[in-house]
Amino acid sequence: MSAHTAEMFRITLPDGSVREVAPGTTPADVAAAIGPGLAKAAIAARIDGQVRDLNRPFDGDTHLALVTAKDEADALELVRHDLAHVMAEAVQHLFPGTQITFGPATDDGFYYDFAPKDRPFTEDDLPAIEAEMRRIIARNEPFTREVWSREQLIEAWRRQGETFKAEWAAELPDGEELTIYRQGEWLDMCRGPHMPSTGRLDPQAFKLTRVSGAYWRGDQNNAMLSRIYGTGWLNKKQLDAHLFMLEEAAKRDHRKIGAEMDLFHLQSEAQGSVFWHPKGFVLWRQMEAYMRRRLDAADYAEVKTPQLMDARQWEQSGHWGKYRENMFVVPDEVPNTEEEGAVLSGEGDLMALKPMNCPAHVLIFKQGIKSYRDLPIRMAEFGCCHRNEPHGALHGIMRVRQFTQDDAHIFVREDQLVEEVRKFCELLDSVYRDLGFEDYAVKLALRPEKRFGDDAMWDKAEAELREAVLASGLSDAIKAKFEELPGEGAFYAPKLEFHLTDAIGRTWQVGTIQSDRVLPERLDASYVGEDGNRHRPVMLHRAILGTFERFIGILIEHHAGRFPLWLSPVQAVVATIVSDADDYARDAAATLRAAGIRVETDLRNEKINYKVREHSVAKVPVLLVVGKREAEEGKVAIRRLGSQAQQIVTLDEAIAMLREEATPPDLR
Repeated sequence: MSAHTAEMFRITLPDGSVREVAPGTTPADVAAAIGPGLAKAAIAARIDGQVRDLNRPFDGDTHLALVTAKDEADALELVRHDLAHVMAEAVQHLFPGTQITFGPATDDGFYYDFAPKDRPFTEDDLPAIEAEMRRIIARNEPFTREVWSREQLIEAWRRQGETFKAEWAAELPDGEELTIYRQGEWLDMCRGPHMPSTGRLDPQAFKLTRVSGAYWRGDQNNAMLSRIYGTGWLNKKQLDAHLFMLEEAAKRDHRKIGAEMDLFHLQSEAQGSVFWHPKGFVLWRQMEAYMRRRLDAADYAEVKTPQLMDARQWEQSGHWGKYRENMFVVPDEVPNTEEEGAVLSGEGDLMALKPMNCPAHVLIFKQGIKSYRDLPIRMAEFGCCHRNEPHGALHGIMRVRQFTQDDAHIFVREDQLVEEVRKFCELLDSVYRDLGFEDYAVKLALRPEKRFGDDAMWDKAEAELREAVLASGLSDAIKAKFEELPGEGAFYAPKLEFHLTDAIGRTWQVGTIQSDRVLPERLDASYVGEDGNRHRPVMLHRAILGTFERFIGILIEHHAGRFPLWLSPVQAVVATIVSDADDYARDAAATLRAAGIRVETDLRNEKINYKVREHSVAKVPVLLVVGKREAEEGKVAIRRLGSQAQQIVTLDEAIAMLREEATPPDLR
């Protein structure tokens, strides 16, 4: 926005028309001049691309786009931010002495961290807080923006007994424009923007959902706060749809289904690591075998690299400086076994469990001389890695400390890069479709503020990934959703991200490919070019599943445990109606097992309806029911999970049917 020396500001609207307005004019004034309908609908303004308050005066010549509820992404961000403020006011009104800290908008709502005076908040408090929020909304209090000095902020917070806010304000830089927002008498330190007033919120379009603990500033050495979460939407219809999705998500929770199917468990003795049970590991092995076949067919070479490497290697790669807080550091010394004295001397050299495989793959690449004719080299590893995630961030098998990546690195010449990324996109697309995910989005994460390399390198790397997506065989529907994410790239490379949409509409970021010119330089990787000189390869970091643990968790929730037959840990159970059929059931199971079907028997002296219910809970896809007649005729009665229908066929027919269904998609 340019500073304008004349009396009037030139405001350019989206249709290209220009309006001249006097200093002090606001976007709300422009909306009113255009028409009463727009004045009523407008909730904020986009000024030169930045969302700002509707009532904030123009600073000079500008491009203006008025934001309404039709601009859903912007509108939801505003609604959720406003609701966080309204909730904080409600809490402080109902619970005097409660201190406020921070309250951001989230992907589906908002939260606020509080320091209660007397006791932590519980979910029993939420209905009263919701009711008070609706009273604040009904008052239609305007949101007003004020610019304060740092000293004013500190003094105000100290006077109000807000020690957390005062601490934060004291650390803000001198000279920075600091703003507070009021709604009535209540205020909070905030950058904004906000809608014009609390009355713009739909009082029936939000719900407070849960309460949890959170440390001040995310540090477990600091005070424990009470975090209240809520979900907020533009209208009740959106809220109801979201709550239905949450209800479905609870039914599909991988931890609940994992227990019902006896797949895995977690316990405090191994925080963030998974105990895979036999049935769960069958599922893992099927996924691993499938991915290995796909990689073999795509000409990847599989490797295995060490878990522990010297800290000096991580220093050279750059991870020690950029990533050390997420690494498990191990001293290279023999611990003291005596009762007296410290267990460790603190004098040993440091090593670290690998949080990723890439430096080790570069070390393999550097063994022996590589020619330009050898490239591309596609190096894959189902590599077990460790990352020191905070305890509070762990979540089932979705976010863990020990995990296995379907990791690979492709070393390419500059002229091969776009083609290799294109091939990867098409391989990933085929894998996702095989696994039941036809709807996904591709996003290009661009350079972050803190990064290695110069702008020219980043320009080139970003353009190559963009070109590869557009040149790929991905469907027009997938390409139409392609978007770019400024500032979201890794510190060493831009990346393509692949976001799956599951059966109930949630999105999961899983696959990725990053084009990296930094790590080969730092670790001195090279090949001999056609000109006889040494050249740096470009290193493509790529994964399709991300990690096995998380992807299996996503699969469990996507399918609600009802896996396609080829993935099911137990594909069939032969269940008897009467004990006279026990021998036939055993023989039938043996024949099925010999044909490659994962089968169990249920010979218990229980009613068949009880057995059907129990195996339905365990998500067994096929029940083969046998009684005296089936035993005499060599038949089975097939009952499918979720169906009341029964199909009576010969055992041979059942085997042929199940073998066909149980064939993995890449082998059909």
